[in-house]
Amino acid sequence: MKTSWRSASLVASAAAVLALTTACGQEAAPSASSQNVGATAAAGGYGSAGTGIGSGLGNGGASPSASAAAPAASAGKLAVVTNPELGKVLTDSGGLTLYRFDTDTAEPPKSSCDGDCATTWPPVPADDATAGDGIDKSLLGEVTRSDGSKQLTIGGWPAYRYVKDVNAGDVNGQGVGGKWYALAADGKKAGGGGGGGGAEAADLPGLSTRQDPNLGEIVVDKNGHTVYRFMKDSPWPMKTACTGECLEKWPVIAPVDADDTKGINLKGSGPTGQGYVVFDRPDGLKQQTIDCVPIYTFAGDKKPGDTNGQGVGGTWYAITPDGKPIKK
Repeated sequence: MKTSWRSASLVASAAAVLALTTACGQEAAPSASSQNVGATAAAGGYGSAGTGIGSGLGNGGASPSASAAAPAASAGKLAVVTNPELGKVLTDSGGLTLYRFDTDTAEPPKSSCDGDCATTWPPVPADDATAGDGIDKSLLGEVTRSDGSKQLTIGGWPAYRYVKDVNAGDVNGQGVGGKWYALAADGKKAGGGGGGGGAEAADLPGLSTRQDPNLGEIVVDKNGHTVYRFMKDSPWPMKTACTGECLEKWPVIAPVDADDTKGINLKGSGPTGQGYVVFDRPDGLKQQTIDCVPIYTFAGDKKPGDTNGQGVGGTWYAITPDGKPIKK
């Protein structure tokens, strides 16, 4: 059985490689010696916020080795506080930030964070949660989790805490894995600073552009976060040098439908002129590319507009709409 399974797996892998080769010339994955090149350097005040404790590969950044969590504390009276970087953020009665997970759904409410994920991101119980000042109580609800417990929802979105937030006002979970974001009082994503204008970042297309005052026109993802490329990657043949721990700092951008883009050059300059393709990575992840270049976000970018990943290690750069690196 093992032999037949392995043979089938190899056949499937070969088929996937062949399909991409016609567009971007993909070949075998890089050797282990190329792993994480340039991934450990820091820039622009990269610290604990958004660094995560996992790669977000299936569990949104949860560590499989995380210790068992204590019973979840009650939420109590929810409050809205102003964070200097994210604007207005929703907290529990103890001042701990509440988060939402992009893999969940709000219509209908559904939580997809279980097991180790729920250890790192404890679900907020719905039993005694009440609305404080500035919170519409009609937006508070609950969803039944897979274990039968009731989890608080805000505007339909299941609410969580983050184990690395230990003090009131901490927002260390912001941007983890490119999937976790602090909640605003209406259930949208907090962000943007000042009045929290970045909360509307969720309404952006999957990929679009913005005018950065220092870098010019750059590509951003659906959350308004800067998109980067790794100069150790290769477009022709397509392969990646960012694997393993590298992905904790540089989450891959999942496939984005071509119709869900604005201002992006979809033609590319590759052998076939089709550079907007999905890369079937050797680690099993599917990654969007522009001009056959694999693209990422940076966990050190805490809010829309940040470009803390620019120039990291001399190998990571924001990109133009046609996938070219911006080396300023």
